[in-house]
Amino acid sequence: MSRPQSLKLLSYLAPNMFWFYEAVGAYLERVFALETQIVQSVVDPLCDRAMLDDELDMAFICGLPLIRYHRFAPTQLEALVAPVMQASRYLERPIYFADAIVNAASDIQTFDDLAGKTFCYNDKGSNSGYNLLRYRLIQGGYPSNFFGKVIPSGFHQRSIEWVVDRLAECSVIDSTVLEQELRNSPQLSQHLRIIESLGPCAMPPIVAAKRLGTTFIDELKFALLNPDLELRSAMERAQIIGYAAVGLEDYFPIGRMYDAAFEVDFEIGES
Repeated sequence: MSRPQSLKLLSYLAPNMFWFYEAVGAYLERVFALETQIVQSVVDPLCDRAMLDDELDMAFICGLPLIRYHRFAPTQLEALVAPVMQASRYLERPIYFADAIVNAASDIQTFDDLAGKTFCYNDKGSNSGYNLLRYRLIQGGYPSNFFGKVIPSGFHQRSIEWVVDRLAECSVIDSTVLEQELRNSPQLSQHLRIIESLGPCAMPPIVAAKRLGTTFIDELKFALLNPDLELRSAMERAQIIGYAAVGLEDYFPIGRMYDAAFEVDFEIGES
């Protein structure tokens, strides 16, 4: 199978790193002498026609929708690589956490103190913003109506804003998204406090459509594992050490946590 003349890339991740995904697309253009089009998706990947109709070539995607989609389309996508973050908490592995945040001025100190409080989340399809917290509640023996009020924000950045502005008392944020927001707006650190970190889980990967062919997919993976100086510069800015090879099996634990909620019919609700 010959190489394609162009690649369609979609990002289903938080938009505060879209500049970096553009840098990845530009790198692939340089390496393979082809055109790339990268788009920030505004819909759930499980509802996106580009995904459902096998129209995307590559995607930046969260592990939870990936593994859920894999269950009914097991031959469509292949996980290639995932980023390894620089901070010591990541242990030079492609992992991330979900950080439970509160307003810095709040008297909330522990997870138990969240009982009866207002919780906001980005969306129910999010591993970091919803799935990990739900699993924490189940494993801890907490009731589904643990929180006093539960409100959707739509995306992580808005959840952070709501906690800062005290429109919500707590949220759970992808640690890499939170760190990027703190780099973008250092003053936020004066208004937020992490009370617990959930995880770790496998980092959101880059995936490729299997119809691109084994040879080209292997070439894509090799290229991403061996970035040039320009992409390395973008990685340094994003505080990424580099990419590590991953497979779909790395995301199976996320799927098992998702399944655990359905086994006991558990959704986070209000008291």
